[in-house]
Amino acid sequence: MKLFKNFFVQPRSLILIFLVTAIIVISSVLIELNQSKSEMMELMEKQGHSLLETLLYSSNNALLSYQKIEDELKQRLLSNAVMIKMMYEKGLVNNSLLEDITKNNQIYRINVFNKDGIKIFGSHKEIHSNLTEKENPKKYIGPILNGEADTLIIGIKEARFQEGERFAVAVSTIEGGAIVLNVDAAELLNFRKQVGFGVLLKKVTENSQIIYAALQDKVGIIAGSGEIRNLEDVDSSKVLLRTLDQNLYNWRIAKIGSLEVFEVLHPFVHNNQTIGIFRLGISLEPLNNINERLTRRIIFLGIVLFIFGFVTITLVFLKQNFNLLSKRFSAIESYSSRIINNVSDGIIVLDSSKRVQTINRPGEILLGVNDGKAKGKEFFSLFADGKCERIIYSSSTIEEIECNIDGKDKVFLVSKSEFYDEKKEINTILVLRDLTELKLLEKQIERSERLVAMGELASSVAHEIRNPLNSIGTIAQQLGKDFNPKEDEEEYKSLTQVVYKEVKRINETIESFLRFAKPQPIKAEKFKVNELFQQLEKQYRTLLADKNIKLSLRIVDIGEVVWDRTQMTQLFINLFENAIDALIENGEINIDVAEGKNNQVDIKFADNGKGISCDNLKRIFNLYFTTKSKGSGIGLSVVQKIISEHNGLISVHSEPDKGTVFTILLPKYYS
Repeated sequence: MKLFKNFFVQPRSLILIFLVTAIIVISSVLIELNQSKSEMMELMEKQGHSLLETLLYSSNNALLSYQKIEDELKQRLLSNAVMIKMMYEKGLVNNSLLEDITKNNQIYRINVFNKDGIKIFGSHKEIHSNLTEKENPKKYIGPILNGEADTLIIGIKEARFQEGERFAVAVSTIEGGAIVLNVDAAELLNFRKQVGFGVLLKKVTENSQIIYAALQDKVGIIAGSGEIRNLEDVDSSKVLLRTLDQNLYNWRIAKIGSLEVFEVLHPFVHNNQTIGIFRLGISLEPLNNINERLTRRIIFLGIVLFIFGFVTITLVFLKQNFNLLSKRFSAIESYSSRIINNVSDGIIVLDSSKRVQTINRPGEILLGVNDGKAKGKEFFSLFADGKCERIIYSSSTIEEIECNIDGKDKVFLVSKSEFYDEKKEINTILVLRDLTELKLLEKQIERSERLVAMGELASSVAHEIRNPLNSIGTIAQQLGKDFNPKEDEEEYKSLTQVVYKEVKRINETIESFLRFAKPQPIKAEKFKVNELFQQLEKQYRTLLADKNIKLSLRIVDIGEVVWDRTQMTQLFINLFENAIDALIENGEINIDVAEGKNNQVDIKFADNGKGISCDNLKRIFNLYFTTKSKGSGIGLSVVQKIISEHNGLISVHSEPDKGTVFTILLPKYYS
């Protein structure tokens, strides 16, 4: 400020500075105005696209919902019709039975007609004798009476005597008659009205900023709401034709009558069929209002500059620069904050005391802390073990480190850098990337490749030695029958039997090699996980009670899964057997099943047995590796193979004398 106080400006220079400053300021405002208009148009495009995507999604869901309800209603009626047909063929059908079926199955009416179209049985007494018949049943069951069809989906039809509409189906009888079942279609039609295009589009145009919403094809408007009277035909617009033919999102500034609107366009595709094009007209009034306000500000700024002139030129100059810097700083700060909080990696800034100064949201998620609670804490206190010290004190700027957070083992790729703050103190920036699932996947791929290689080797070796073994067995058996030695005949026959039995035993081992090496196809089916574990609990209840082992099942209802039930049963039996073998008495087996993220099922299978040593832990999934005296070493290899074929992941954590935990992640639906 002292510099400006002592600095003398000549009048000509002051005028020149004023003019230059005015031109620069006005030019900057005009540029900013154009940029703002461009950004607003981009924002309107994004919002329009988002709104249109929501409309498309809602429309598809509406159609699918109605179709699903109608299909379920149709299937229910047909199932009951087939049951009544079977009872009719056995001579069990009467009016009373049909009345009971309607009450128990929520069916409005059941009628049985003979081949002449005359009703012979009905679920309700005849009460319409004085009413005029609107439609004779022969009209809609004619194809059955004429022998042209044995099943008819009549669909929605007008009630025969009363007001209202019915949804009906019919099946043929053995004599050529028809069994007709119908339900009241009022709820179905009401649902159609509630989810139809008209209601949906009307709801959209209730927003004052939405001028119109319409679904249009080349013939005309299928459904619409708002100002749709002046909408141009699809065939008369190149933009509409290009959008419809190329199946692309598009937007434009359109003139609808005397009104200028921001229009977004997108074809509507349902069941792989293009029905038409959605047109959404958004008011430009808010955008025009903002532009007008900006224009008024420019005029006001010019007036202020000319009023204050030479007297305030220096202050205006400084103020404009200060505002510009503040604006840029705020924009940069806001932009940087958005970037930091939206990257997938955790970013942590530590002060010179190694306390958390700044942490983004992904960093809080990785370290398992709540919003803002990590700030000010010592960095080492966020970890359950001392391995995190390597993150800070390692000389390497990038390193892969294993840590324990909330009792879970994590693998982080840590990048470290340092900088000096305004106090000349060293601050540390850490970038953490979670590699835990990637490492699990790498291990599983490695194990799968090893199993495949060992399986192929076993298969190759088995094929190579099975034929010679069979020859040896056949020769040994033949020698035992045809050849009699002069001495030690008993010993000779005993040895030939031993040779034959050993060859047979080796051949059985070879068969097991081949069964493991041969891939088993996945036979996926729907079932509930809790039912599978309840079955296993019953199966092992006696054995667990004999060994005084406590089983705890904590299963969250996750609905149905689509897996190979037989293979999954084999998988969990293998884990049950391993857990029981690891426990002596008074042990515990805990099974937790919950729905994980990304539509996965999270299964934890834990015991408090003797655990697995670190050396053995690396080899437990190897084919034929076992520490049991009578074990085959195939169990966990089969577990690994089943999970891999179901596109899942398995990991194991174990400590000697503390127990073992198998963690399994499986997609809920196999595909």
